[in-house]
Amino acid sequence: MNLGRLLTQTAQLFGDRPALIQEGGPTWTWGEMEQRVAAMAVALHKLGLRKGDRILVQSRNNLQMFESCWVAFRLGCIWVPTNFRLTPPEVAYLGASSGASAMIVEDVFAGHTDAVREASPALKHVIAIGRPRAGEHAYEELVREHRGQSADHETVASDDPLWFFYTSGTTGRPKAGVLTHGQMAFVVTNHLADLIPGTTEHDRSIAVAPLSHGAGIHALLNVARGAATVLPASEKLDAEAVWQAIEKHRVTNLFTVPTIVKLLVEHPAVDRYDHSSLRYMIYAGAPMYRADQKLALQKLGKVLVQYFGLGEVTGNITVLPPAMHSDDDADPNANIGSCGRARTGMEVAILDAALQRLPTGEVGEICCRGPAVFSGYHDNAQATGKALRGGWFHTGDLGRMDARGLLYITGRESDMYISGGSNVYPREVEEVLLTHPAVAEVAVLGVPDARWGEVGVAIVVRREGAQVDSDALMAHLDGRCARYRWPQRVFFWDMLPKSGYGKIAKKDIRQLLLDRGEIEA
Repeated sequence: MNLGRLLTQTAQLFGDRPALIQEGGPTWTWGEMEQRVAAMAVALHKLGLRKGDRILVQSRNNLQMFESCWVAFRLGCIWVPTNFRLTPPEVAYLGASSGASAMIVEDVFAGHTDAVREASPALKHVIAIGRPRAGEHAYEELVREHRGQSADHETVASDDPLWFFYTSGTTGRPKAGVLTHGQMAFVVTNHLADLIPGTTEHDRSIAVAPLSHGAGIHALLNVARGAATVLPASEKLDAEAVWQAIEKHRVTNLFTVPTIVKLLVEHPAVDRYDHSSLRYMIYAGAPMYRADQKLALQKLGKVLVQYFGLGEVTGNITVLPPAMHSDDDADPNANIGSCGRARTGMEVAILDAALQRLPTGEVGEICCRGPAVFSGYHDNAQATGKALRGGWFHTGDLGRMDARGLLYITGRESDMYISGGSNVYPREVEEVLLTHPAVAEVAVLGVPDARWGEVGVAIVVRREGAQVDSDALMAHLDGRCARYRWPQRVFFWDMLPKSGYGKIAKKDIRQLLLDRGEIEA
């Protein structure tokens, strides 16, 4: 089945019910959204888009961003959403590497559009959300021109791609994980069973994170069940506004990350608004400190749902449901430190370097297999082979399993760290810093942080005779690297420790920082 039919089926059942609620703005029904998506699909088809074409989307959360995936799915095209916080050069790479032939872009990102045009010879059409420039189409004008027109959903096979989910590996170059119609049909079904069971058209969700990644996956579930999504008025997190919206709209579920959970439950507004409607607060993307978890449980009750997963398996590795959380350390249901059990229909194993299962309690690489695993990386056979060797998806994370099959993550093989729920790959930041004329060598690594989970620190060796301070390096990153990737502290050393092969030894750097009292373990 073409995944786009989920919207059509919901519109047939619940056409007059709310689909998307913009705080401080209008509400759109499922029937209205289906008409708009159908009209835009006809418009893009007339522009020449066909099955397999890529549609790059650069936008903050709004109606058009919410609709854009359903437009792409309906056409049999591939949705290529970006994190709107990325810089123009970063988005230009995504446009070029994906081979996008069309770009839907909010008009405040003109610089991103220009960068993509310059880098992407395949780009033929730009559709502006808002005011179009010369040579661009207006999204809303295309909808108006084709309203009332409709074409059936493109016929697809189970392994036909529908989403390029960009991730990165230890090389630091973003890779497009290919998510397929069949895979995502399983993922939606699995998420409904494991994360928000019992959801119906009477439920409400709220999007507090960009729809380009995990929040976008979560939106699919609510569409499948006819549950409306509330969009906050601002893309910046306003804890009071979130709690106010939860009370006003009787929100029952939301997807977020531990950092946002912490910010929400520590804000005084949590005690001023009625959040008794909330049944599922899903957190993923990073471990949660036990103190933060306990506070959330004390404030909200047993509504926390944790899942562990990567973009390549769209979160579908393990789950720790509400019943397996407790704020009492002595409660056996607290499962402290665990990220849960294997997801329904998925197999999780701890393997050694020879791909042999390790005994209970032993640490090895966390691997999984099952219908939620992606089909591979776009145009990167080498990375695909490495990730899927031996018939398992290799997470690159280290962990152990207990006798009940609960998973505990102990570390990461790569240097990647997670700050505020966002993956940060040090090499990407290092490469930008190394373009500064005063920087000879640099190492970036993640260190623990009470607020963000982890933050980056940079250790810099200046070129001989050069002068540069941390403010100058931050200014250099501005416009070249998304702000959430910036290191929080910079240390200047005379030299970096090296291995016998001349490779910078980050393990030794970390130990030196610990020994000097610069960071905490």
